[in-house]
Amino acid sequence: MLLDDAIREGHGPRLALQGEDGALSYAQLRDAADRIAGVLTRQLGLVPGNRVLLRGFNEPLLAAAWLAVVKAGGIVVTTMPMLRANELAAILEKGQVQFALCEHTLLAALRDAARQVGGRCQILGYGDGELEGRMAREAGSFEAVATAADDVCLLAFTSGTTGAPKATAHFHRDVLAMADVVGRHLLDTQPDDRYLGSPPLGFTFGLGALLVFPLRFRAAAILVGAPKPAVLLEAIQLWGATCLFTAPTMYRALAPLVAQYELRSLRRCVSAGEPLPRPTFDLWEKATGLRLIDGLGATEMTHIFIGAAGDAIRPGATGRALPGYTACVLDEQNRPLPPGSTGRLAVKGPTGCRYLDDERQRTYVVDGWNVTGDRYRVDADGYFWFVARADDMIVSAGYNIAGPEVEAALMMHPAVAECAVVGAPDPSRGQVVKAFIVLHAGHAAGAELARELQEFVKSTIAPYKYPRQVEFVPSLPKTQTGKVQRYVLRRQDEERTGQSDPGAAC
Repeated sequence: MLLDDAIREGHGPRLALQGEDGALSYAQLRDAADRIAGVLTRQLGLVPGNRVLLRGFNEPLLAAAWLAVVKAGGIVVTTMPMLRANELAAILEKGQVQFALCEHTLLAALRDAARQVGGRCQILGYGDGELEGRMAREAGSFEAVATAADDVCLLAFTSGTTGAPKATAHFHRDVLAMADVVGRHLLDTQPDDRYLGSPPLGFTFGLGALLVFPLRFRAAAILVGAPKPAVLLEAIQLWGATCLFTAPTMYRALAPLVAQYELRSLRRCVSAGEPLPRPTFDLWEKATGLRLIDGLGATEMTHIFIGAAGDAIRPGATGRALPGYTACVLDEQNRPLPPGSTGRLAVKGPTGCRYLDDERQRTYVVDGWNVTGDRYRVDADGYFWFVARADDMIVSAGYNIAGPEVEAALMMHPAVAECAVVGAPDPSRGQVVKAFIVLHAGHAAGAELARELQEFVKSTIAPYKYPRQVEFVPSLPKTQTGKVQRYVLRRQDEERTGQSDPGAAC
């Protein structure tokens, strides 16, 4: 429906994807996807149900690879380019990945990860001619494999508070459902739209916004590999982007710069990935005249399920449940609470959480409700107002970061005896990772060691997870059974700074 139907409808010559180094029409995108599907099936031996990991920056060839895997009946395993070898190894193992297509500058870590799990994954690089050479040997169209609506087509990984990777399984119908709910009802996507954003295609937020939504409604996407503020603004001006997708942190960075660019093409701006503070909403509206569309989504739910656009926006509120979804807040006994109440956010609708072989399924799906881990207040008009996160997940500048994963990285350093990681309030990023560290005897606390530990974490796990704040302490607060009381550290930190934790959103 995303490609073949579009071309049958006569959209073949129209722009589908605009990259920094070139563009693809719908016909060219289908040709690239068909050739990659041929490489996977005829040259590598992929059969329906095989898992294919994709690792790369946002560009048309990566998007074509995603479409190719789905067209060949495979299951896409999405990843972010910043992940390190040990993180990729966990994904390869959990996802039982048989094939991988990887941007050539990112191959080293992926090959290291494959060795860690026994080298069972066939890896092809692209951007250096390896995949492209194989594509050139493919000719003709590729007939899409006949899949069912409830066949899995996507494994999207999300971090849990334990740091262990969780794979969320999504059906073919889930991908179309997110397009029809968000792309149609929330955003009213039209064929003349050009979508642009910062989220990688490895996030379902980016997958929907920068591939599925525009193709579903015969629009176009603009893909940039390094979405820095100036790059995004230049892309809006150069290619006439009509809708921007990014996190509140980026909108705060963009606002002071917008007067330097011609942005008349921009009609809608979507904020997701973390809570949208009211000052950020006001700042963006003052700078551009556009009101931010706030959206709450989750990898488990595929995409946004609460939001509001246009005249329905209430500044400060996330919005209402989108068409097809029902949402409420629950008490501790899983009973829906009346309007005006604050409780645990719960939602159900056309998509839902399906963890792959994970006992945490029992706590996310309760009595038919998907319980997201957010605390919300719901008003009498059905608008949801964010209160806080219910778990220890840290959300910094739109990235979900599991504190225990950062702790495990720190504990690998010889100077660290004990540590605890929490989210600390931050006016620009929402939260930042803060590490409380107890040192082994013989190591001197100070700025030099703090920087060394930060660089150590960057080299061990994805760099965005490193602790931006480090505090050396003589001991950690613990229960009588020896468990670290992270909430005590958060409370002490809040009392010292005079700030409350803003929490996090999916």
